[in-house]
Amino acid sequence: MKEFELKYGCNPNQKPAKIYMDNGSELPIEILSGRPGYINFLDAFNSWQLVKELKEALGLPAVTSFKHVSPTSAAVGKVLDEKLKKACFVDDIEDLDSSLLACAYARARGTDRMCSFGDWVALSDVCDVTTAKLIKREVSDGVIAPGYDDEALEILKTKRNGNYNIVKIDPNYVPEVQEKKHVFGVTFEQGRNNFKINRQLLENIVTKNKDLPESAVRDLIISLITLKYTQSNSVCFACDGQAIGVGAGQQSRIHCTRLAGSKADTWFLRQSDKVLSLPFKDTLGRPDRDNVIDGYINQNEEDVCADGVWQKYFTSQPERFTEEEKKAYLATKTDVALGSDAFFPFDDNIERACRSGVKYIAQPGGSIRDDLVIDCCDKYGIVMSMTGMRLFHH
Repeated sequence: MKEFELKYGCNPNQKPAKIYMDNGSELPIEILSGRPGYINFLDAFNSWQLVKELKEALGLPAVTSFKHVSPTSAAVGKVLDEKLKKACFVDDIEDLDSSLLACAYARARGTDRMCSFGDWVALSDVCDVTTAKLIKREVSDGVIAPGYDDEALEILKTKRNGNYNIVKIDPNYVPEVQEKKHVFGVTFEQGRNNFKINRQLLENIVTKNKDLPESAVRDLIISLITLKYTQSNSVCFACDGQAIGVGAGQQSRIHCTRLAGSKADTWFLRQSDKVLSLPFKDTLGRPDRDNVIDGYINQNEEDVCADGVWQKYFTSQPERFTEEEKKAYLATKTDVALGSDAFFPFDDNIERACRSGVKYIAQPGGSIRDDLVIDCCDKYGIVMSMTGMRLFHH
């Protein structure tokens, strides 16, 4: 297949639309089901690069959940404990631990379930049956992987009345060194960002505390590779083998950190006993539970504990999650890693990061206030590496 005609571009009025190779060669994909659209393919190709690099860097199966050309999360294959299984809505999957790919999917899809609603999924490895079963029951636009087991493919083909978008990509495909895009009729050309993110990138530790354990190395690598394919400005919190909070596309660095930090806090609080024991009605679907949990934790548009409201969601009125309780719970969470796609211009980012348990940081450095940022890290005993490498992505 040398080109594929799309229904339309970013919006229905943008026609005609298609994908093709400039050099006239075959596309590196097969469409096994559905008819992916313009934004689907943007998500597919960006997300595939992310999981491919994670697998190469860490040697573990990797999965990411993408939405509007940025990841909601990314994770490597690591078995989930029982609380995390329940928080990710996968505690009913008996054979989950037998598939590290499925574990990676459960983590990536379970991190920010509200933002992952209607996502695009990328798998670093051939999709197995357990992973396919998990994908089937979530609201999702499509999946890209290097292959699919026969039974897994049949499972996915039943999704969305047989119209679920399933894309197979050639894992050996290597894109051209130069890449182009057109904006307002003007052609932009640049060399692809082929910079490798690995353990050596973290060796320039500039803080007094230089104790960087392998678990933190793993999480910083996950954070940085995630940022490489996140719309800038961006900041990523990671912990226990997964990205737990992504702040994407903000004009201010502190806004990135606040956004990512609040998502990381919500991820931690989802695993608290108070949230895990919420008395949901059996008739309440998974997406609705996600919305209610977010409202319960963050006290958003609707007071889900109020009289006349809780009856819609629960079998009994739940106790409120007070600010004091949340603060005390979050204070027990440490060993969080934080990556930034560009330097921190002010130490307010470090202050906010500390509130979400950050103990390890990787950032390019290069600000005229680097000394103030380092001093703030030293105040809290944070380990910070300066990578010297910016990771903007647009």
